[in-house]
This record gives sequence, C-alpha cells and structure tokens, in this order.
Amino acid sequence: MSIVVTGGAGFIGSCIVASLNARGVEDVIIVDNIATTSKWLNIRNKKYLEYVHKAAFLEKLAEYEGITAIIHMGAQSATTELDFDYLWRNNFDYTRTLWNYCADKQIPFLYASSAATYGDGEAGFDDAMDIEQLMPLNGYGYSKQMFDLWVRNQATKFPPQHVGLKFFNVYGPNEYFKGSMASMVFHGYHQIQDTGCIRLFKSCNPDYKDGEQLRDFVYVKDICNVIMWLLDHPSVSGLFNVGTGQAESFRSLAENTFRALGLEPNIEYIDMPDKLKAKYQYYTQASMKKLREAGYDRSFYTLQEGVFDYVQNYLSKDDRIY
Repeated sequence: MSIVVTGGAGFIGSCIVASLNARGVEDVIIVDNIATTSKWLNIRNKKYLEYVHKAAFLEKLAEYEGITAIIHMGAQSATTELDFDYLWRNNFDYTRTLWNYCADKQIPFLYASSAATYGDGEAGFDDAMDIEQLMPLNGYGYSKQMFDLWVRNQATKFPPQHVGLKFFNVYGPNEYFKGSMASMVFHGYHQIQDTGCIRLFKSCNPDYKDGEQLRDFVYVKDICNVIMWLLDHPSVSGLFNVGTGQAESFRSLAENTFRALGLEPNIEYIDMPDKLKAKYQYYTQASMKKLREAGYDRSFYTLQEGVFDYVQNYLSKDDRIY
C-alpha cells in the first residue's frame, strides 16, 4: 500500500513527502527527474520506498500493485518555457495517463493545476467560474488550462476522488534549485546577503505604484495542509484555488524579509525586462470560497508568519531542507 508523489524531489512535492512522513506514512514512491540537479537534497532526509525516473514510472505503471493514491505535482512549471510540445508532453499527456490509471484502478488522483490559467486576471480569480473563458498568458498556463478543460469536457471515466489545485504564488523551503523561478523571498534573502538591498521591478502600469504590484503569496506548508486534508476527505472532488485569499504587495513581502532578519528595509526599483512586460500579472487574489464550502477550515499563514518561518527556520540555517 503506497502513495505516489510525482515531482517528489521538487519544491512542493518534497514538502508533501515531508508532511506524509510526519503522519507516519513512509510507503511513498517518489517520481521525478533529478538528473544533474541538486534536488536529491530534498529527499535525503525523507522516508520512502523508491525513487523512480518520470519516464521509467510510466513504463512500470502497469506492474505496480497496492498504490492507494497519486499526488501529481510533477510538471514543467517554468512560465518562460517556449517549447510548447515539451510542455504538452509533460503537463497534458503525462497527466492524462495518470488520470486514466487512477480511474481504472479507482484510486484518488490529486493534481497541480495553476493560477497561471487565469491569465491577466481580467475575468477574476474565482474557481467557480466557467473555465472555458480563461485566457492564459503563457504556454505553461495554457497546458494546465487544457488539462482542466479535458477533465471537464472529455474525460469519460473518473477516479473516485479527483482534485485539481490552482496554486497561487507559492514560496517556502526546498525551492533553492528553481533558479529564476524561485520566489521573491528566496531571491530577496540572497540579495540582502550579497548587497544589503532587495531589487523589485518598477511598475509599467499607471494603476500600480512601484512595489505595489499585488500577489496572493501562499506558504508551501499551507499547500501541504490542504493536500493532507484532501487525503482525509476522499469524498471531496473538484477544481480548487489554493491561495490565502489575500493579495499582498511585493513591497510588503520585501519589508517582511528584512524584518525577519532584524534589518530595516532597503528597496531599490529596477526596470522590468521587455520580455516580461506583456505577460506580467499586476494582481492575483484567490477566491477561497469553494474550498471553504467543501469543508476546509484551517487558517492560512499570514505573509509575515510565512516569511518569518521561511527566513528564520530555513534560509538562515545551514540545513535548509523541510
């Protein structure tokens, strides 16, 4: 009897494995593509049955017995990825294969969608809306959107529990390997160590002052709490936002990073790269009504609480792994 976590050596996936271990669950199959990255550090302190390369896992899938759930966090998640065929294979085809397996075996399937499906947010960020009208701004968001639409329009067989999760701006431990895609808390912390200041993009929208661009920043431990709750409530299915429901500014995030280090804020505003201007989101805020109505009643970390925990208990420590 085992739980599969794809992307299990990655940022969110490895934190989910930590949460499973904290519950005494060690029969975990970690699926990922570690290759020459340092992601192996994220599983060094975890208890699990085996690590399987993502390609080999699909080849071996029919041989497995006793899988009780698949938590599918594996994906090509870079919003700047331009190879759409690669995005499609990783984010649509792979996910559909796992969906069909779970439907055949009648086991729960929890998968990562994305808030990137909402595009510029003009249609809002309500997970109860008709997803047909959403217009993602990048290939990553579109690949996630297309799977959500496939589930709604074309799937003819369903796992007993099937949950898509639209994560908003996730930050927290175990993201160190993500390079430019790591959170502003991660980059800001290292900028402070290197230069004593944090650099934020200037606004190119007259409705938003520099540093006042808004995001729904959600701490990765809240992501884990939601997924553990879903495993405990197998009757809950659907497509849900996972954010805090509260938009915060990048300036506030930067200021909290300084304060977590006991320092006064020192922020510099720099020009936004031209390639980002047309695809930049100035505001995101998850509607959390649908998840709350499904029964999730745990509170979320505030921005200050999350940043302080991340900076003081992980980024500032020699062993930064959750």
